[in-house]
Amino acid sequence: MAQPNPTIIFIFLSIFLCLASIEPSSAQPQNKTQTLAYIESSCEGTRYRDLCISCLARFVNFSIGGPQNLAHVALSVSLSRALQTRGYLSKVVKELEELKTDRVYLTVQDCVKQIDDSVDKLSQAIKELRRLNKGTTIDDNFLWHISNVETWVSTALTDASYCVQSLPGHRMSKRIATIKVKAQNVAEVTSNALALFHRYASRYRAATRANKKP
Repeated sequence: MAQPNPTIIFIFLSIFLCLASIEPSSAQPQNKTQTLAYIESSCEGTRYRDLCISCLARFVNFSIGGPQNLAHVALSVSLSRALQTRGYLSKVVKELEELKTDRVYLTVQDCVKQIDDSVDKLSQAIKELRRLNKGTTIDDNFLWHISNVETWVSTALTDASYCVQSLPGHRMSKRIATIKVKAQNVAEVTSNALALFHRYASRYRAATRANKKP
């Protein structure tokens, strides 16, 4: 009997914890149609709109109305893609271990480090967002937590993009082409998650500026 893949278990656990931590909305619960409409409307401001909708539409059974909840789910999706890609890259590196001086091996190994850092930064961002769930006062400390999330997600995006750019643009083997597609997907879903979080953060920054006006 095959042993369960620990990476897949971690992915499902991270998404489950994310959904379990979603704050209930004070408004009436959304049905699937309303939730999907909200997702489509929110994804209009992202760079990869169709990908944004297809990823988040899988969660229409949950009432995820509200920019914070949507950003939380988007970040968990990004983390799950990064984890899957890291697992695939680690497998490829092991297969190439006999060619430790080969340029392809070194490039893939470097990509592993970049995606591993993406996983770490996205994990930190999600933990920080959970702390924001507990906050009720919009002050400089609250905005500091928001800035932390933005910094970590931006870094995760940079790491994934670096992996993509480090791979050759032509005459790629099937294996390298697969790596590039997976890393590009991590970059794209992370870009979308960052855009959704920016939307959430902007409302609080605007409120803070308004409160500070004499």
